[in-house]
Amino acid sequence: MSLLGNRVLRTEDPKFLTSGGNYVGDVDLPGTAAVEFVRATVAHARITGIDVEAARSMPGVLAVITAAELGLGPVPSPFGPMFPAAFERPFLATDVVRFAGEPVAVVLAENAYQAADAAETVIVDYAPLDAVVDPEVAAADDGVLLFPDAGTNICSGMPNLLTADFSDCEVVVSGRTVNQRVAAGPIEPRCTVATWEDGRLVQYASSQGSHVVLGQLCQIYGLEPSQVRVITPDVGGGFGAKGFPHPEELMMGALARAVGRPVRWVETRTENLLAMVQGRGQVQNFRIGGRRDGTVTAYEVDLLQEAGAYPGIGAILTGGGFLMLTGTYGWTNVGFNARSVVTNTAPMGAYRGAGRPEATALIERALDRFATEIGMDPADVRRKNLLAPFDTTHTTPSGTAYDSGDYPGALELVLDRAGYGELRAEQARRRATGDRHVLGIGLSCYVEVTALGGGPGGKITEFGSVELGPDGSVVAKTGSTPYGQGHDTTWAMLISDELGIPMDRITVVHGDTDVIPSSSLTGGSRSVQIAGTAIHDASQKLVEIARSRAADLLEAAADDVVLDREAGGRFHVQGVPSKAVTWAELGAATTGGPLAAVADWGQAGPSFPFGAHCAVVEVDTETGKVTLLRHVAVDDAGVLINPLLAEGQIHGGLAQGAAQALLEEVRYDTDGNPQTTNFADYAIISATELPSFERVEMVTPTPLNPLGAKGIGEAGTIGATPAVHNAVIDALAHLGVRHIDMPCTPEKVWRTLAGASA
Repeated sequence: MSLLGNRVLRTEDPKFLTSGGNYVGDVDLPGTAAVEFVRATVAHARITGIDVEAARSMPGVLAVITAAELGLGPVPSPFGPMFPAAFERPFLATDVVRFAGEPVAVVLAENAYQAADAAETVIVDYAPLDAVVDPEVAAADDGVLLFPDAGTNICSGMPNLLTADFSDCEVVVSGRTVNQRVAAGPIEPRCTVATWEDGRLVQYASSQGSHVVLGQLCQIYGLEPSQVRVITPDVGGGFGAKGFPHPEELMMGALARAVGRPVRWVETRTENLLAMVQGRGQVQNFRIGGRRDGTVTAYEVDLLQEAGAYPGIGAILTGGGFLMLTGTYGWTNVGFNARSVVTNTAPMGAYRGAGRPEATALIERALDRFATEIGMDPADVRRKNLLAPFDTTHTTPSGTAYDSGDYPGALELVLDRAGYGELRAEQARRRATGDRHVLGIGLSCYVEVTALGGGPGGKITEFGSVELGPDGSVVAKTGSTPYGQGHDTTWAMLISDELGIPMDRITVVHGDTDVIPSSSLTGGSRSVQIAGTAIHDASQKLVEIARSRAADLLEAAADDVVLDREAGGRFHVQGVPSKAVTWAELGAATTGGPLAAVADWGQAGPSFPFGAHCAVVEVDTETGKVTLLRHVAVDDAGVLINPLLAEGQIHGGLAQGAAQALLEEVRYDTDGNPQTTNFADYAIISATELPSFERVEMVTPTPLNPLGAKGIGEAGTIGATPAVHNAVIDALAHLGVRHIDMPCTPEKVWRTLAGASA
């Protein structure tokens, strides 16, 4: 009986729930020195002096290092040159600091307490400069310039790639919405350990891809890949923010060399909220036009993306807005313009969905505004505009090639499960009676791109191997890096299904560049369709190799030998099951090395999961408090290997999507001082703010891989944010409210209501 498609419990959990995981912070090499960063206390200033003498004389201090002593050039991009050289970032601030929290100096001491105490005594003299926090002000280029040599704060752009024609529209609605800056907030903050062993750099990294780290270390230190080893043990959350190593992590090799011993850095939560890359941060302007029967005939967007103080991957995420410009809809008359600007804030990176949630949030908000303007139910407007079901490639006006989809089917499923008609009736009843607790129903339809990117030939590849041990057990090696997804369980399921070997006889190995020859970034919802297919492919290859070996033992032709998976994996001549060879016998009989198969599997293009969400909220019109009562989600990610693990991914995504709509926001004052540096000020969501999610299954396989699987890791986030956001505004629409920027906090809702009534 096949395991695939069954709700198999995570095999990782007993370890995490009993003895605990093995994280970078647990690595304790003999003689390890502690690293503490001295961070800028202002957002924008010239450094006129750094006094480190008192720190150097503190107990236990081994070294205090500034940019001059560090001796490293600018931080290299993992993608090669992306931005003008004027925007380069130093590892440690040299003459100017550009955001509060930027590293200025490093203290190394015998232990973390001594390092922290000494860092407090480092005196940095600043000559303050004006700060710019608002991206719209920064884009004007007529005030503060973060990089005067660049002559502009605009670091990248996609100017007027498409232009829409609104001349034939009966109705045109314009709007502006802010997709606010949020923090990834992984349970395990950034941490790393580095040491030199016989001239070789060994670094432990809490990372989403060990070879990504290795590649940048080779660039920085001029080393060959064989001279670097990166080890990624258990990772306590990433969400994209650990996709690429930060400057603090990349300079650890130089620090270890400076003190001649291993070094370790484990950041505090405040450091994490100050200086780890953050997500979202878009100012979005739109125009949407069409006919009064609900047909949209023109749509255009203008995106202004915050890059933070130093542009990186966050500055190019407007590309996701272009790829997903028309979402699930059949519009052809569309326009697109985008720019990214630097500001005196923490740098921006990828955060769960990375460009796709922003695009969906904008489309779904615009569509609701259009529905309100023409007085039509939002569900009916969506029905009018959704693409018809398709199972061959559909190419959008922005050139995005969707693989397969049934967007109307997803909408009807979610409306039926939610009881949409009954919800609208209850909403009308409350409004008629003047109930202070008003009801809001929010919808979203989304499609997203997963497994985007590629190497040679445009394919995204991942390494996988399966090796038979002498006792019949299996060791699988994977290029994927798990940080909560359940890869060990899923890969064991795939192997067991092909080999017939019980899952408890399968060990999955990952995250060591000395053991795994290559790996890609684990992100963009690519694991099952790329790494999973590599494991699946390697397993099938191993069966073929084993059939040939079993045929020798059975003195038969290989073509006549079959594998009986149901009997625990026994090879026998077809029709003669009484004489068989087991995997254990094959393993014991192997000479000249173990039986093994390797796959570097590549997918020809990205896949496009899709879905529809319905959120139901209750808003107290006297206090502004929003309560999320229900959230119904249809998330179609193709074939699910393990629905239980898929639900876990979806539930986490729904929680993060609702969090952005209702609670979470990284805030700065006008001088660039951070206002959200702990979980008391940054309102990260918890179970008490969430209902039990209702998931409706829908499966539309992709033709791009033999598993039929699409990505699932980010889907919930993409669909949830606009559904919850739309629900809050829908609750207040009869009171004259047309828009509230996220997050819809009680204060913001109350102030909006007060303004509407005035």
